[in-house]
Amino acid sequence: MAGGISSMPAQTARDSAPLGLLGGGDLNDEQLLRYSRQIMLPGLGRDGQQQLIDATVLIVGLGGLGSPTAMYLAAAGVGRLLLADFDAVDLSNLQRQLLHSNADIGRTKVDSAIDTLRALNPDIRLEPVKASLNTERLARLTKRVDLVVDCCDNFATRFAVNAACVAQRIPLVSGAAIRGEGQVCVFSGQPGEPCYQCLFPSQGEQEDTCEQSGVLAPLVGIVGSIQATEAIKILTGLGQPLFGRLLLLDAWNMEWREVRLSNDPACKICGGR
Repeated sequence: MAGGISSMPAQTARDSAPLGLLGGGDLNDEQLLRYSRQIMLPGLGRDGQQQLIDATVLIVGLGGLGSPTAMYLAAAGVGRLLLADFDAVDLSNLQRQLLHSNADIGRTKVDSAIDTLRALNPDIRLEPVKASLNTERLARLTKRVDLVVDCCDNFATRFAVNAACVAQRIPLVSGAAIRGEGQVCVFSGQPGEPCYQCLFPSQGEQEDTCEQSGVLAPLVGIVGSIQATEAIKILTGLGQPLFGRLLLLDAWNMEWREVRLSNDPACKICGGR
């Protein structure tokens, strides 16, 4: 037992068919051992683990948020990860971007991430996406995946990813962190439900960045870990994902708030549906 946490009520899995883009099959002995602590979770079991193995997830951004997200999804056995980033590793990244090390400075983040994740779990498939994500490329990528985890650091990419997810009607797990403040929200991509642009109709005149304002290193670990948790819940049908709920964290005071979201009829991405 890790950490001495008292017994908690088990979550009940929702009825849902496997998302399978890689094909099914029985778990082998090595997989049963590797994922044993996960398989024993009430409501997950072998079927839930197989759903993870059969799933394909696009992770946009391999920095502070993308590091814990990618590492936990890889460790959990998500069968195929599409890793999108066109940046290179810089010394200033290493304070918080745990996918990368000192030896990776100057390498592309995608190449560095693949090496780290392959060493963590050689059982999964990793696919690099090193080009910028324009509308056409996002449309092709989102047709191949079960959900998208947005770990990027700019509004332009967030808006483009959101539009692609709405068009394909697939879930989007969105996270952000700046200074000591973090947020996570999950958008279902379904008609009548809010999307990212309902929350942020426009990016505003000036965008706040970690380079300008700084960021607390463990904060991105917390936010990215929540994003990975939400992705696993969606892929397996466990628990209640943060659909239409914005979770806000003030890490300086360790205070959480939750804001309910609603669909904006005037939203230019989803309002017309």
